[in-house]
Order: sequence, then structure tokens, then C-alpha cells
Amino acid sequence: MAKTPISKKLSKRKYRPAPRLIAAIYKLIMLDIVGRKYKPNFHIIDDVNDCKGPCFVIFNHLSRIDHMYVMGACYPRITNMMAGYSEFYRTKFSFIFGLNKVIPKKNYYADKLSIRATAEVLRKGGCVTFAPEGLASDYGGNKPIVPGTSKMFKHFKVPVYLCYLEGQYLQNTKVCLDERFGETHATMSLLFSKEDVEHLSVEEMDDIINEKFRRNEYAWNAEKKIKWETHGRICHRLEDFCYKCPKCGKEFTMKGEGDKITCLSCGNGASMDDYYQFHPFEDAVIPASPFDWVEQERRDIIKEIRENPDYYFEDECQIGNLDEYKLVGKNKTSFIVGEGKLRIDHKGLHYTGTRHGEPFSFTMDYKALYTLITEVDSSFFNFYYKGEYFDIFPKHQTVGKITLLVEEMHRYHVNFYKNFKWNADMYEGMELGIDLKK
Repeated sequence: MAKTPISKKLSKRKYRPAPRLIAAIYKLIMLDIVGRKYKPNFHIIDDVNDCKGPCFVIFNHLSRIDHMYVMGACYPRITNMMAGYSEFYRTKFSFIFGLNKVIPKKNYYADKLSIRATAEVLRKGGCVTFAPEGLASDYGGNKPIVPGTSKMFKHFKVPVYLCYLEGQYLQNTKVCLDERFGETHATMSLLFSKEDVEHLSVEEMDDIINEKFRRNEYAWNAEKKIKWETHGRICHRLEDFCYKCPKCGKEFTMKGEGDKITCLSCGNGASMDDYYQFHPFEDAVIPASPFDWVEQERRDIIKEIRENPDYYFEDECQIGNLDEYKLVGKNKTSFIVGEGKLRIDHKGLHYTGTRHGEPFSFTMDYKALYTLITEVDSSFFNFYYKGEYFDIFPKHQTVGKITLLVEEMHRYHVNFYKNFKWNADMYEGMELGIDLKK
């Protein structure tokens, strides 16, 4: 008998509130046993258990283990978490996601399955939890929510709760997979009542969510003065996002090792203590935090791409895809299927190389692409091209720059995925969405 493709299994699956027994086991393992080492702090302002009908719980996505905090803040209310579609193709998640009735969602891609599954759960009185940003924080701040989020809330007309997270990024950064222990919080409150959903406009709701999610983990920790156990590797791979020397201006010359990050060209650099505070070397030029460092790199890119109509950036890479009949194991997210060259320019993101031993190329323009998924860490990224999942493994540590380039090329040419209103000064005197004005 022929095997059934994984995608067909997911599309045929019946989605309903997760079984109470499975939820209890998940809570016991993830929160009461594994989660004890994180010493999570929960604060309940409005209890989602007081909502007797269907609802949403959204959260600002800071780390790989946010699901544990959201579940803990909701329990004993049973929730159906929304997770990346590609995760259902991984051995470590496929079975447990099925048991727990997790809803698959293609990140940054309009798919009907996630909407149908959400509707089925809500129709049965369930609670759906998800992160409107679409992925965990790259460098300690929040991303704008995915366009269309509040339209979905308007469609379903149910209350929306907020589980606001603090400290989780510093516990699990994107540049280093070490678990670091300090202090973390999860605060539950009602964000929109059913009446709010009915009366507020989509733009008003989007603005409220983005403002509520506003986050700078490094600034928060500077205020709280929380000491973290960082295993002597607090600067490990920090150059993935802090790739440009603030003093000499050269790119990809920074190197993070142990508790120091140093420019290999000019010697500029700093050490970082266990409170995530920089201590610059003598005569060094160092931003206040990695968050501020990346925001300055963004400003530089915004200016550079406007000054140079022929701007491009290239790197060699490998590409990975999913297999409809085989799960991905050993902590991998896809199967390597080809290699070639990646190019980002004013026309879009281009790949030219091979796939399955044959010549293969594609282009994604900025109407289809507005940001990238860093699913596990900052060594590679992902996206959906015409609904198909692609991993991109650059040869060099260029993911941080490529992500900023894609976002700001999109804003320059299309600007559907807008930056925050509080960052308007980044674009002062500059055009946005120029392709839509032609």
C-alpha cells in the first residue's frame, strides 16, 4: 500500500481542543519537571480560565521554550498551540504535536489549513495560542506582527488574551544554543474583549499589539540588574547579528568568543559581564547593547540601498527541502538537496545553483518576501517559496545582514510589512513602497 504524504495527513487531520490527559502530562513534564530549572515567575492579572467560551492567547515570542510559559500561564485551561508547519516534519515534534492537537502554520505565508484548524478549535469552545510576530526574537527585541493578524481576530470575534514574556531571550538567545539561567516572567492579561474586537479597527488593534509587545531585553535587564549563568560564553557567535564594526566600519570582521567581542581588523571591542552589559576596550566605539548595535546596522542598510540602485549582496549556500515521506531527524530541519549562490538586490532574493543534481534557480520578489525565519539559530534561515519550504545555509556568517537587507528592501519597494511607528525617524526624508507608487 502506498504511503500517504505528510502534507495530506496534516490536511485531513481533525482539529479540536487538546485531550486533557495529554495536556496534563505535557504540563507535568515541561513545567513541573523540566521547567523547574528555569524558575519561572507567573503573574495573572486576568485569568483565561474565567473565559468560558473560545478565545485566543497571543504572546511576544522571545525564545524556543516560550510554549512552556504560555501553557503554564493558561493551565488548567487547555490550549491548542500554533506552530511552524515545517516542525511537523521533524521526528522530535511530529508525534507529540499530533497528540497535543498543535495547529500547523506556514510562517509568513497565507495558508488555508491554519485558518481551518483554528476555526475548528474555536467552534468547539477551545483556546488557540500563537505568536503574531511569526518567530522568536533575533536580537532581543520584537518584530512587527504579521500583517493580517487583527483581521483574523475581527473574523472570529472572540476575546484575545496577552501572555507577556520577559527574560526568555536572554535565557535562550538566537546566536548561542546554551541555556542560561537568570530570571524570567510571564504575565497574563485580557488584551481585547469581544466588544473591543468588534468595535476597534484593524489598524487600531495592530498598533495596540505592537505597542504591547514592545521589547528590548537588554535594556530591561540593565534596569532589573539580573545576573545570568552564561557558562563563560556570553559573546559566543554574537557577530552573527553584530557583524559590522562600529569603529572602522568593516563588515564580518567582528568575532565573539567567551565574554569578548573584537574586531579582527582594528581591535575595537568590548567584554560583556553576566548582567549582559558591555564594557568597551580603551578608545573603543561600542553601542549600548547588541539590540542597539543591530538597530544601527539597520539604519546603515536603509541608507545604503537608497544611495546605490545597483546594490547587491551575495554568498554561497546550500539549500534544504522537506520530504513528504520521511521525517527529519538528528535536530535537522530539512534534507540538503543542492548548492549554489544566493543574491539579494533591488529585484528580490535569487538562488542559482542545483537541486537534486539538476540546475535550479528561483527569484522571490519583495511582494512575496518581507522577512526571514531563523527557525533554530542564526546559522541559517528559511522561507516558503510558492508554498514549498526552503532552508538556506549560507557559507559565511551572513544571516544577520541578509535578514536586515530583506526587511529593508521590502520596505523600500513595497512596505506591506511596516516598521514600528516609533522607528519612523529611520526613514525621515526617504521614500517607502516606491514600486507601488509607479
